[in-house]
Amino acid sequence: MTRPILASSRAGALLLVFALLSWPMAAAAASTDTALGDDLSALLDYAMARNPDLAGRRFDAEAAEARVEPAGALPDPRLELELMDATNTQSGRGASLLPGEVGSTRYRIIQPIPFPGKRDLRSALADAQAGQAQAEQARTRVELVARIKTAFARHYQAAGQRQILEGTLSLLGALEPIVLTRYGVGLVPQQDAIRVQSEITNLRVELLEAERRQREAAARLNASLPRPADAPLHVPAALPAVPERLALAELRMRAQVQSPELARMRAGAQAAEHSRALAYRDRYPDLAVGLTNNRPRSGTDSWDVMLEVNIPLQQSARRAREREAERMVDAAQARTEGALALIEGRLGEAWAGYESSRDKARLLRNTLLPQAEAAYQAAEAGYETGRVNFNTLIEAERLILRTRLALLDAEVDRFVRIVEIEQLIGAPL
Repeated sequence: MTRPILASSRAGALLLVFALLSWPMAAAAASTDTALGDDLSALLDYAMARNPDLAGRRFDAEAAEARVEPAGALPDPRLELELMDATNTQSGRGASLLPGEVGSTRYRIIQPIPFPGKRDLRSALADAQAGQAQAEQARTRVELVARIKTAFARHYQAAGQRQILEGTLSLLGALEPIVLTRYGVGLVPQQDAIRVQSEITNLRVELLEAERRQREAAARLNASLPRPADAPLHVPAALPAVPERLALAELRMRAQVQSPELARMRAGAQAAEHSRALAYRDRYPDLAVGLTNNRPRSGTDSWDVMLEVNIPLQQSARRAREREAERMVDAAQARTEGALALIEGRLGEAWAGYESSRDKARLLRNTLLPQAEAAYQAAEAGYETGRVNFNTLIEAERLILRTRLALLDAEVDRFVRIVEIEQLIGAPL
């Protein structure tokens, strides 16, 4: 009975040691996975390594790149085996399907050779398609970065709204006993007590709505990473810094050079041009050369050389394919021009929104918010001395709340406009 007990105790000790050794690594992995939300670069790194859409585009690009080399390679040669007089009629033997047991055996190897230039065009076509796949991968990456940055900003906005509402609720909570005390001694009407309590209730309702928006923003950000919708996220402390000035003409030039959408369209146009050139090159025949070894049952081996040429006879079908290739080139060029016009229009809209949000935030921060705070302090002092009614005090408090929320919205909108511009030009600012 002693040995089984000792064996089980040793096994338990080994399991305990293994658990203790593996616990720090598991804890570190868990902490790494959950410690997200406050650092935008960490969110982007997490998404770049795990997002399935981006991984799929990367595999598509690798597959398209692997098609370039075989597109320009020679076709595989063919080996033919021909059994002449398989029934052995001339020799009087029985029929056979074995080489050397028939009247004559022919071994023929044939190598197809495309017309000069066709292999180069096929390779160029595959290379353009690979460039299109790479541009699609870049576009997916840029869209993913923009989606995460926008979700990060909305999460920050919802958390900021909640914080502002909680601060205002604390302010009214401190003001409520003062109003009730003054009402108890008959210095203010009952209306003031009811008004402050109704304002507190309204703020609590707005706070519940802000909490809902924060949960939705967190779920949207987790979905972009991807993570479970209820995975914990830290609240962002601040938005990343953005440029103070942007020149629209410079943004247009950068978009024309760096935009992944335009790169994808241009690669598609190049592929269409190569397809058109290949369609016209099909007017010329392909060749095939062959070498045949004749082995009679009795006699001397002989060699034959063969040259094969296909005849491009179906001219109507060939002309139809050429017309199709021409229209595909026209369509690709038209799509490229349309994409350029759309990008420039969206870029102008995003730039105008950025300028408006920047000026609005500066006006709210430097002018309206100090004025609202001064008005509230004056109204609070006047209410305590009985020179100002309670409605004036509440309106001053509401003005501060609206100004702070508007300032937060303007700052977030400015950042989101920068994200839109970065997505359009395909590079960070």
